Amino acid sequence: MMEKIKAPFIVVFSALMSWLGILAVPVLLLVTCNVIDYLTGLAAAPYRGEAHTSYKGIRGIIKKVCMWLLVGVGSMMDIMINYAAEYIGLNMVLPFIVATVVAVWLVFNELISILENMVDIGVDLPPFLFPLVKNIKTSVEKVAESVEGIPEELEE
Repeated sequence: MMEKIKAPFIVVFSALMSWLGILAVPVLLLVTCNVIDYLTGLAAAPYRGEAHTSYKGIRGIIKKVCMWLLVGVGSMMDIMINYAAEYIGLNMVLPFIVATVVAVWLVFNELISILENMVDIGVDLPPFLFPLVKNIKTSVEKVAESVEGIPEELEE
């Protein structure tokens, strides 16, 4: 019985990971961080003096789904960049670059939120952890901002 369940799960999971390629790890981390952030947010709410309401819960879930949609927007941008490059005769295929940067940035936002939830709960964090996560997020932002618009080959 277990094999009948396990085999289709492995096939679907493998196909999804193959299709996502470079985006697979950031997307898996984003989903994992979304779940952990949601759960730690629920756990931290009483420590913050906040009440659990279905409105806040649904709002939180919608926010997480919108994060996935942002990665989808990044993917669409990547697809359009590749389409435009092919249309004008450039033989280059870029992997999911925009979507990956978006996903990585979102993962670090979620990690910061998880750490904030843990601080509110009363967990002692190693002193280097919070600044490290913020510095990496800032580095991702700087790299994304330093990308200069359209490559010279596409400007012509």
